[in-house]
Amino acid sequence: MKRNYPQLCQPITIGNITFRNRMFSAPMGGTDITNDGCIGPKSTAFYELRAKGGAGAVTVSECMVHPKTDGSHAYHLDTTILNSLAAAAYTADVIRRHGAMPSLELSHSGMFAGTYMTDKTRQKEMHQWGPVDTVRADGVKVKALTKELIAEIIAAYGEVAGLAKRAGFEMLMIHGGHGWLINQFLSPYFNHRTDEYGGSLENRCRLAIEILKAVRQAVGPGFPIEFRMSGSELFEEGYDLEEGCRIAQQLEQYVDLLHISAGTYQRGFGDTHPSMFKPHGCNVYLAAEIKKHVSIPVATIGGLNDPAQMEEIIASGKADVVYMARALLADPFLPRKITENRDDEIVRCLRCFTCMAERAVTSTRRCTVNPLIGREIEGDEIRPAPVSKKVLVAGGGPGGLYAAYTAARRGHDVTLCEKETETGGILKSEQALPFKHEMYELAGTYRLLAERAGVKILTGTEVTPEFADDFGADALIIAVGSKPLVPPIPGLDGDNVIVVNDYYRNVDSVGDSVVVFGGGLAGCECAIHLGQQGKKVHLVEMRDVLAPDANIRHRPLLLKEIEKNAEIHTGYQGLEVTAEGVLCKDLHAEEDGPDRQILVPGETVICALGQRSRDDVAAALLDSAPFVRVIGDAAKVSTITNAVYQGYHAALDI
Repeated sequence: MKRNYPQLCQPITIGNITFRNRMFSAPMGGTDITNDGCIGPKSTAFYELRAKGGAGAVTVSECMVHPKTDGSHAYHLDTTILNSLAAAAYTADVIRRHGAMPSLELSHSGMFAGTYMTDKTRQKEMHQWGPVDTVRADGVKVKALTKELIAEIIAAYGEVAGLAKRAGFEMLMIHGGHGWLINQFLSPYFNHRTDEYGGSLENRCRLAIEILKAVRQAVGPGFPIEFRMSGSELFEEGYDLEEGCRIAQQLEQYVDLLHISAGTYQRGFGDTHPSMFKPHGCNVYLAAEIKKHVSIPVATIGGLNDPAQMEEIIASGKADVVYMARALLADPFLPRKITENRDDEIVRCLRCFTCMAERAVTSTRRCTVNPLIGREIEGDEIRPAPVSKKVLVAGGGPGGLYAAYTAARRGHDVTLCEKETETGGILKSEQALPFKHEMYELAGTYRLLAERAGVKILTGTEVTPEFADDFGADALIIAVGSKPLVPPIPGLDGDNVIVVNDYYRNVDSVGDSVVVFGGGLAGCECAIHLGQQGKKVHLVEMRDVLAPDANIRHRPLLLKEIEKNAEIHTGYQGLEVTAEGVLCKDLHAEEDGPDRQILVPGETVICALGQRSRDDVAAALLDSAPFVRVIGDAAKVSTITNAVYQGYHAALDI
């Protein structure tokens, strides 16, 4: 068989282990780690799905090696607990049974221990240990590790490595990046010690080398040891790529694979977890440069989800392995689809941070484009329905398309009707924004999957009560979405006004100066794009905060981009749209002051004042079939995540 991407599918031998391909699953923490630090059944299912999906290696995340001085959050594994060995062994086995190699990440948080811990009682009891005495930005005092404690931690790495091998893991990843303990010793910013563990580069590498020696002694020759490091810390006081190359040279004789990431978690979440505002493969240049200076295999990571880009990385010698994390949430079967030449079916990660935000807020995991994530224990196979039914889906947005796709996979006779000439719903409006183009492409992928599953798609066809009665469906899923909210503000219907949903159709007609009227998520992202095009952008929002509808991981990075690309006017109530811009009331000015009313100037006004559910359309269809389900914005204006999730489960209920 001739493969579309032969380099990605080529096996690689690291140490004495051969991996089936070059596509590895990066560490991602579980969500049901037990109170005593064991892997729970949901997390085991989470890791198993990546193995079933075809990854060459699957890395189990965040194993704590020294609980006496560590524990940064609620999801740390603790292999020092006897019970954890059985759970770890079972997890390693379910990964291996699907042809992937199980790997375990060993880490220590150092001075940031306790930072993200949900057990506040234990958090208060903890001492934070780092390279030197210091005070963290949040006011927590950090003590310098004594040589006795350093020796304990080094020995603990060896002990846990031995347990991991005993449990059946085939590789170990030593986490030396992202601002955790080993990185703190490597970094000139964190490490100001004056003994043999600080000062020169050789001394700053000493802890890492002694840990790697202890791990090697525990696992023996030939067992693959991987070292994860930041190729550059990406801030002025940290080490740069040149020094990253020298660190790699110091460590290469002790490891079998160098895993090159970037940044430090505490200095910039968007560096360690690249957002949609960064280019895909933003860390590849780091791996490529380091690879020139070492003689062992090198892995890269960072916003990778495009098979063609990943193939080029391997083929050109920039790296030997590509790691993916969020991309394998969006589509756990991405590696398998590549090896089977089904790459056009890949559902790509949007880098929207829904997955990480949900974990922080509810201690669960969700994915905008994959409703199975966080519920892997329920199984990834779609069970056939006992009786095939005639199903009608009204609306071809993301929720409707996914509902139709799922219903067809269950063996139902499915017809999807879309009133417009093109499916995609609100996703169509994203095509003008380069940093959200994957969201627009998602509509095409969902449609392709639905059609291959047997869904009949009728565009230019509105589902009315009369149409539904004539159709005679056994089940109707109403996914008619929402419409832009355009309040009766004078001038808002003027020729210089573009509704944000239609921005993609009118990009070329936007003037050089623009007022974006509405500072929700859609308005903010439109303002960013306009600013990137060189427009003079004013962003007007009546509330005192921007994008409160953005998730907690995406929002801080969004606000940074807004500050770079637009002039912000919060607390401004729009009164009237004129040919010169938007006349506003400054809600913070004195009631009768002369500055109470202000004209925010702009040739073009983008109306981004929110969405309103098409609940009237939905209400008219409620009696049109024995089984009726309203999903997505048609039920309540919400997120694509909820629309897809509701569509999936509506189809399962038929």
